[in-house]
Amino acid sequence: MPQIPSYIPGDISQPGKIDLKRVRALLQAGRPLDARQMAMSRAVRDPASAEARFLLGICEITLGRIRGGVEHLRKAISLAPLAEYHAQLARCLLMLRKDGEARSTLQNAADCLAGGETADALTHDTLGCAYARLGDHAASLPHFAAAVLADPGNAQFRYNQAIALSFVGDVEASENAFEALLYREPHNARAHHGLAGIRRQTAARNHVSRLRTVRNKARDQEARLLLGYALAKELEDVGDAQDSFRCLLDVNKEYRSRISYDFAEDARIFDALEASWPQCASAPVTEAPTEAPIFILGMPRTGTTLVDRILSSHPDVVSAGELQAFPLSVKAASGTRSRNVLDVETVLHAAGKDPGQIGRSYMERAASHIPPDGLRFVDKFPGNFHYAGLIARALPNAAILCLRRHPMDTVVSNFKNLFATTSRYYQYSYDLREIAQYYVRFDRLMAFWKKAVPGRILEVRYEDLVEDQERTTRRILEHCSLPWSESCLAFHENASPVSTPSAAQVRRPIYRDALARWRLHEEALAETRAVFEAAGIPVEPITPTGVTGVSSPRMS
Repeated sequence: MPQIPSYIPGDISQPGKIDLKRVRALLQAGRPLDARQMAMSRAVRDPASAEARFLLGICEITLGRIRGGVEHLRKAISLAPLAEYHAQLARCLLMLRKDGEARSTLQNAADCLAGGETADALTHDTLGCAYARLGDHAASLPHFAAAVLADPGNAQFRYNQAIALSFVGDVEASENAFEALLYREPHNARAHHGLAGIRRQTAARNHVSRLRTVRNKARDQEARLLLGYALAKELEDVGDAQDSFRCLLDVNKEYRSRISYDFAEDARIFDALEASWPQCASAPVTEAPTEAPIFILGMPRTGTTLVDRILSSHPDVVSAGELQAFPLSVKAASGTRSRNVLDVETVLHAAGKDPGQIGRSYMERAASHIPPDGLRFVDKFPGNFHYAGLIARALPNAAILCLRRHPMDTVVSNFKNLFATTSRYYQYSYDLREIAQYYVRFDRLMAFWKKAVPGRILEVRYEDLVEDQERTTRRILEHCSLPWSESCLAFHENASPVSTPSAAQVRRPIYRDALARWRLHEEALAETRAVFEAAGIPVEPITPTGVTGVSSPRMS
């Protein structure tokens, strides 16, 4: 339920305005049905009341009727184009995946503020969150700062500011913001987790003792998960790899026991992707886009952000971040109304649809995330590996890069990273065996795509990039039809924001610390190794491939 400020814009002395204050109070009290009835009554009695329309829209949205709510917000804006109204509309448009329209709405809000209108803390925070959702973290910062200034006691506002500062690379300011939040709320688990991740901790400067104390007192399961990951990360940073991994094993075992994940559901999606390919491959392509986006895909935590930074350091390339545009375009083409963007029903119904239409839909959705200056753009959503074959058909000029990493290191890296707990797509990551099972199917699917669309996918091994950065970078640029640029070797000087877990790592030159990290935990990974061996995926020896660039860990 959205927070609703208690003030009412405009002249509150007019007769009947008091009932709109009551509507806001009812919303704040968690009584949206009562609030809706009152707002509806006022809107019928006074059709010119922008505030009544606005609050009616918020009531509808709170009750889950987002599209209907949006229409009320639009009506309110037509009556009184206030920044608060624009902010809430932008938030809802993003929920509906209408990113382009949301960006225009944010500009309207900015125009209101530039014209002298003032906004309350919640409106500024809403605007900041909307900009952040669009990947424009620099634009979000002034709004988060204004929200904190107006309401310094609000922990959510402070957290949003701190995490946005980390995304733009202002480590010192982010650290100070997190500490200011923790001064007010010493047990705020999200703040502890965010603080642990903004830099590499040292033996002389860390929060290990504090994290142990706070986690021992935590009873909420989500808090224990966040604090456990933060503690494990800092223990590894200070050189206690074994204690770190033991912590992760305990944390993930505890959390895994409380979720209902079944790997068989993911396996059915992989099966459907392979089974439906003949229909996808034979579907006529009409008016496919001529643009040449660059897709970076693969398992998470395998170097996708690193390659994104290398490419976006090229003068002819810009990063669009991790877009959901292709999965959403496939979902739209499928016509299914299931809750998940990717599921068996969607895969099967999308088979045979016009790839050209999917490509055009993708470009329309991506447009709001890229500057209108003709530069090539990178879409680095790792999960696009599900759609690699369809991407090749829908966007015939696209360059596709698949990141690969040693299978055991891939498992450990996924196990160590806390993905979005609200997303079902990463639920495999809390159990070592299930991560290995997922990797096996990923590996098989990528072998399938390489045969289905020969020559379209360049597999880039993380180990190759670390061992010979320049030669591997040259291969990447060649595959993307880009001229050589020395700036790609200085990717760590790239000042653009990073909102992935690799933010701290990609702001320093390539390092070898992450190679073969799995060997520190061979005993705990015995079952994982057995999964790979049973699937015919060798665990060792795997040596850098150098200039070959396209070898797979399968080594077939």
